[in-house]
Amino acid sequence: MLIAQITDLHARPEGWLCNRVVDTNTMLANAIAALGSLNPTPDIVLATGDLVDTGWVEEYRVLRRELEKLTMPVYLVPGNHDRREALREVFDDVPYWSAEGRLNYVIDEHPVRLIALDTQVPGKTEGEVGADQLAWLEARLAEAPKRPTIIFMHHPPFPTGIGHMDRINCGDGDAMAPIVARHPQVERVLCGHHHRPIQIRWAGTIGSVAPSTAHQVSLDLTPDGPASFHMEPPAFHLHSYVPGAGIITHQAYIGEFAGPYPFVGDAKD
Repeated sequence: MLIAQITDLHARPEGWLCNRVVDTNTMLANAIAALGSLNPTPDIVLATGDLVDTGWVEEYRVLRRELEKLTMPVYLVPGNHDRREALREVFDDVPYWSAEGRLNYVIDEHPVRLIALDTQVPGKTEGEVGADQLAWLEARLAEAPKRPTIIFMHHPPFPTGIGHMDRINCGDGDAMAPIVARHPQVERVLCGHHHRPIQIRWAGTIGSVAPSTAHQVSLDLTPDGPASFHMEPPAFHLHSYVPGAGIITHQAYIGEFAGPYPFVGDAKD
């Protein structure tokens, strides 16, 4: 099973730039084209939040137009830039989440079980799972202790070493950690939010952050580094599930690059 993870798309209304600099809509279209050209084609796509930039209905219409170009199922979770009401309005035919409340759900029809957690706190940049959803997560994990499982969410519940981003992490990650640790079938906890590729051993599994399909947060590991971004190459993650081996993760860059070239030894004409 091949799972593509895209994150921090920050779709904008037609003709608008993100942060007055980034043409996120064109970059989103490029990401969709890259996903569609992969061989083998991903079985599913997980979109881990900040789907749009301000939560406007017009932005979700742009997002839906692009996602509809994909042939595989796409599963969405909101980030801090999203608004649940507008997301539900535009994606009104999505079958996997409830009509109200948090957008958490379970997808059971694939070789890997998928559990979506909604960490959005309206009006705040930082996230939270919340006591009710933590109890819900414990119950869902207990249902299938032998099924390989991925949890996907927007805010990382673990530290990353990027100070200004860790201050707006998932605030109750310490409460989530023992729940995950009790369930060794959890192969990965997949996140967005930080606009960088990051991995950590956490709660007995691997915590992973995917890079943005648009701009990347500056790599600054000083405790009080400023909040800024760079136009590093956009990318997404591919998570390949291999029975007996588990999840193998690759980073795929978006764009046209020279190659492929064969590996050859030195030779004279």
